[in-house]
Amino acid sequence: MFTGIVTDIGIVTELDQQGDLRARIKTGYDTAGIDIGASIASDGVCLTVIALGDDWYDVQISAETVSKTNLNTWQVDKRVNLERALKVGDELGGHIVSGHIDGVAEVVALQDEGDSTRVTLRAPRELARFIAPKGSVALNGTSLTVNDVDGCDFGINFIPHTKEVTTWGDVSVGDQVNLEIDTLARYVARLAEMS
Repeated sequence: MFTGIVTDIGIVTELDQQGDLRARIKTGYDTAGIDIGASIASDGVCLTVIALGDDWYDVQISAETVSKTNLNTWQVDKRVNLERALKVGDELGGHIVSGHIDGVAEVVALQDEGDSTRVTLRAPRELARFIAPKGSVALNGTSLTVNDVDGCDFGINFIPHTKEVTTWGDVSVGDQVNLEIDTLARYVARLAEMS
């Protein structure tokens, strides 16, 4: 489990397709404190560490994961949002995030509003019903509050701090973004279906 509070920006330094995709990610984390088998959310995708070096870790990514996320767009030198898994007693600063991506949203508009940037995204139709104004979503592993919803489109504002400590300062129209809907929204929708 994660919180959607990004704690490092990693850099993809190697990609190797050997049946599954293997990626090496350079990190600022102290890798001496990371175990083989640990889970690290990389752009919101819960990935398992399979090898470690002084300032990097490797993950193996199945074809299923690649097909359901934006990891098919990863290239060498790509910056990615990182978060280590929660430990008992950690502060829950965002919302509960599983690292299991529901789909990919597309950035359809950007607009500066003061020092912040309003980003409009388009969710897949089957997921749009789970996104509500003032509700939570995780986008590329970042816990965010939805400002407004219009059909499949929804808006998020990024303050300067978030743009500095995540990859959201690099966002462009057309970007494909990993979307994890809020678990609570999923259960509320399921309960409503059963009523």
